[in-house]
Amino acid sequence: MWFARFFKTRGLATKLVQAGHVRVNSTKISKPSHSVGPDDTLTFLQAKTVRVVRIVEVGARRGPASEAQALYDDLTPVPEISNNKPFAERKGRPTKRDRRAIIKSRREMLD
Repeated sequence: MWFARFFKTRGLATKLVQAGHVRVNSTKISKPSHSVGPDDTLTFLQAKTVRVVRIVEVGARRGPASEAQALYDDLTPVPEISNNKPFAERKGRPTKRDRRAIIKSRREMLD
């Protein structure tokens, strides 16, 4: 997974495997030394999304991103776009102007 540039360091890839969050051909693996080859399917969690990847070929070195993308086919399903937005998307503490506007709107609702 480090070779194909899914993770920045080998340590991050190792931690994910040791935690049991990686599957090879639908079988959960727990050892980072597990060997994989062409036509194997990897399923793992990356940035809160489940990635499904089929290995096309095994590379000889960790090269640039263009070489890494040639090593696999991405079979990850397209996420569904949700129309449900949180009631109030908070972006930190409101400013003084924002607080005054909130208080004013609450007073208008009560009147």
